[in-house]
Amino acid sequence: MKSSDTLEWLMDWYSSNCDGDWEHGYGVTISTIDNPGWSLLVELEGTNMDGLQFETIEHNYVDGRSWRRCWVKDNKFEGAGGPHELAAMIEVFRAWVAANPLP
Repeated sequence: MKSSDTLEWLMDWYSSNCDGDWEHGYGVTISTIDNPGWSLLVELEGTNMDGLQFETIEHNYVDGRSWRRCWVKDNKFEGAGGPHELAAMIEVFRAWVAANPLP
């Protein structure tokens, strides 16, 4: 999957949850970390992922640059990873959403 497709998917997911209310208190945050790397935070309240369980995923966690970790804490999907892992973290979130379709 190309990174542009991954980013397009995340933008579509965000947009699909914008209902005139949700986006005022919740959303998606992408930022950098000093390892170096990326941080991804997706607030789940009010989405179809609200309250769902997620098993933490770690990949190459001991490597200083090509590592990632994804987890859910306090009803937020979180990811942290090396400088080339942002798309992979979004793909982990995407796969989880796909495994939990709307009722």
